[in-house]
Amino acid sequence: MVLQRAPQRAVIWGFGESSKLTTLRIHNKIYATISRAESANDLGESIWSIILDPVSDEGPYDIQVTQSLANGTLYTITIHDVLFGDVWICSGQSNMQMAVVDIFNATEEINNAGNYPKIRVFTAALKPSDTPIEELLGIVENWSVASPQSIGGPSFTYMSAVCWLYGRMIHEALDGRPIGLIATSWGGTAIELWMPPEALHDCGISSNEKIKLQPYGQSSEMVSLNNSNLFNAMIYPFTRMVVYGAIWYQGEANAGYNTDKYACTFSKMIQYWRQTWNDRTGDLTDLDFPFGFVQLSTWTNTSTVVGGFPVIRWHQTFDVGYVPNNVVPKVFMAVALDLRDDPNNIHPRTKHDVGYRLSRSGLAVAYNQQVEYQGPIVSSVSYSSGSKTVNITYTAVQNIDLRNPNGFEVCCQGSRCKDDSLWVPATVSSKYALTITLTISSSCVGQQLYGLRYLWRETPCLFKQAALYSYTDSNLPSPPYIKYF
Repeated sequence: MVLQRAPQRAVIWGFGESSKLTTLRIHNKIYATISRAESANDLGESIWSIILDPVSDEGPYDIQVTQSLANGTLYTITIHDVLFGDVWICSGQSNMQMAVVDIFNATEEINNAGNYPKIRVFTAALKPSDTPIEELLGIVENWSVASPQSIGGPSFTYMSAVCWLYGRMIHEALDGRPIGLIATSWGGTAIELWMPPEALHDCGISSNEKIKLQPYGQSSEMVSLNNSNLFNAMIYPFTRMVVYGAIWYQGEANAGYNTDKYACTFSKMIQYWRQTWNDRTGDLTDLDFPFGFVQLSTWTNTSTVVGGFPVIRWHQTFDVGYVPNNVVPKVFMAVALDLRDDPNNIHPRTKHDVGYRLSRSGLAVAYNQQVEYQGPIVSSVSYSSGSKTVNITYTAVQNIDLRNPNGFEVCCQGSRCKDDSLWVPATVSSKYALTITLTISSSCVGQQLYGLRYLWRETPCLFKQAALYSYTDSNLPSPPYIKYF
């Protein structure tokens, strides 16, 4: 396993008899505590918890825990080969659950996994609970050293491809720093299942609502879950463990369910996850720990379908269009809407690109490295009433890579712009430095423009053929956006 490295302090905890002396030995240090008096599980056991001093050396270490039992005997557990590094939580629905074996270049990725023995992986079982619980109800894969066996598990089982690729690329960029990856995701799940009741309440959602879903890649039987069930059973048990950050890939299930509330539900989920981890680790987990996400990718094979994906993508940025921003601090993302794959599958297999983009933004936001991590971002839009053109200026490292003139739309129908059918194409007619000029469709020439949007489709382009990319990193697309005048 991996515990959180210095300057943070790791917490080690467990169950044992009530009010008993518990000692922990690591290297040349001994810690002692008294287990709590109150029972914490069905076996009548109590919780003991020990905060370690900051550990800078990565190890490996053996950790030995001993408790004096009521009958006078000593009960000892030893955990071997423990490393200290950075611990990341990986959660969401099926695109996070999707295993390495399911993606492009799976064989090579699995065969090379043994080259990363300082990456340790863990996968939680798909189990719900109506109340917050201290211990997982099931484990799919216990802490394991990265290897072809631990990374190359069954389809949609273990190891999460996005989690693994993000962790591997972070590990390589940080000169081999130990990385602990905890995968806890469930396909087909709405965000409401992953939120505590307090977060739901802040968004005007009842904690008593039931959601029916079909677990992807498992039984064909429908499952009915209550809101907060997965927070209770698949997130809360980890919140005594000090972590460095979390990554998230979810949103497809909300493209047709509470879609308009997603900016609230997503921001509140992040807020309460951070608060819960901070509270339960005694302020040892950063209250604003880094949180990364994958913006929704694609589904259908036609560029005419709008659907709910564009709205979710927008709400994932808290209606700003990019992250990090001032709405929620220390959030980063990977744009994925240009990674079209099998049009009959909502799970694009191009997860290496996702891992690359997410790790670049993670290095910039979570680790403060000076790396390029996003495509061009809109800085200003200029338009004169009655004009035939719109000028859009971007921020970028050097220049803009314009791959095609399409993907932009305008609306001149006032309040009726909520109707997707009233948006008309606007094509790029010229580019100068960081500014592009759009030519407006004849149907809007001479009229007041009320809206401008970019890549506002479920599947807006062919593979890596969005209109705009970074000039200095061809794998960083400009994110989608919408603007009303």
